[in-house]
Amino acid sequence: MGSKADSVVLYRMRKILAELSTKEGSGTELVSLYIPPKKPLYDVSSYLKDEYGKASYIKSDSTRTHVQNALVKIMQRLKLYKATPETGLAIFCGALPPGPDAPSEKPGSETMELYEVIPPKPVPSYLYRCDDHFHLDILREMIKEEKLIGIISIDNSEAGLGIVSGRKIDVVDIITSGVSGKHRAGGQSARRFERLRESEINDYFKRVARHAKKVFLGQDEVEGLIVGGSGPTKDYFLKGEYLDYRLQNNVLTVVDTSYAGREGIRETVEKAEDILQDLRIIEEKELIKKFLSEISSDKGLVVYGIDEVIDSLNKGNAHTVLVSEDIGRTYLRATCKRCGAVKESIITQENLIPEKQKLISEACSSCDSNEIEVIEKDFIELLVDKAIEVGAKVEVISSKSEDGVMFKSFGGVGALLRYT
Repeated sequence: MGSKADSVVLYRMRKILAELSTKEGSGTELVSLYIPPKKPLYDVSSYLKDEYGKASYIKSDSTRTHVQNALVKIMQRLKLYKATPETGLAIFCGALPPGPDAPSEKPGSETMELYEVIPPKPVPSYLYRCDDHFHLDILREMIKEEKLIGIISIDNSEAGLGIVSGRKIDVVDIITSGVSGKHRAGGQSARRFERLRESEINDYFKRVARHAKKVFLGQDEVEGLIVGGSGPTKDYFLKGEYLDYRLQNNVLTVVDTSYAGREGIRETVEKAEDILQDLRIIEEKELIKKFLSEISSDKGLVVYGIDEVIDSLNKGNAHTVLVSEDIGRTYLRATCKRCGAVKESIITQENLIPEKQKLISEACSSCDSNEIEVIEKDFIELLVDKAIEVGAKVEVISSKSEDGVMFKSFGGVGALLRYT
């Protein structure tokens, strides 16, 4: 999984990680299991049987029971696999206390829950842990942006330092130059003024270089550097070799921009799209650009809004669906068990619980039965299911980028169409 990774896969991974990170056990009874590719599942089951036996020595009755029950549940789940998946398998299982909306949070009210994840990248090594939380670092590493690109946007007045990762631009630092203007004050000789100005520029360049070393060679080391700015300042800065040699030798390209500083960082990214084309932020920028272009065109092969996009998928004329990662909607489907009547709705997370309770408590409008079954599905997963049926694609758009924020003003969901 690189920067070209399926945005839906990344969305699912972020969602499951967000959910699992909130889970806490009352003791060291939550089991985390990572199985690398090609590891025989019978070896894993044999290992878990040994751990089951060792768990019998745990002093706490509840912890012992919960650990052994979790191991049994995991071994039962492994029997459903004929072989280890190509990228391996991650399983998390344990007795978890009821949620905040449950009627009881007393000891003994825990429920045994199991989560299985087929990772987007190969599991590096076998891991078995019992703890009061799930071990998620291996999965988190898999979805970290693999490529970080540094941006320096500089002119005589200011410099901006930023980092571009797959889905966002971070403006890390803005440095003002303090360099005098080109016109000297009265009473100064031209030569003295130029010497002072050159000294100021030299000090300014050194400060920028120090900040660049701290920002780009710190905790998140960049893989390359792009330098932009208006006028020749950027060229003087690079020719003077003020940068740390590791950065100086890793300049990917130099681009001319109208601005420096904060605005210059964004303009530099736009001007360097060819270099950054493998980054997700450029992919999303192109998708939003196409979306906006279709909105303003006469043909208008685009729709936006929940109802409109669902309708286009039902008709089969959508070829690419765009949806904000934090759209925060859930699909509910209430089915009468007696007559089969169906009622569907797409609601916000805030209204999820009251809406579910309302659907369950209301009698069927067709046969007056109170036997109502309600299922819920993440709205983005609903879009994916419908898209698969008609051969369309779903692109999950970051809400952190400028283009992503702009897209949210259209309701956070839209579709590029094959035809109207």
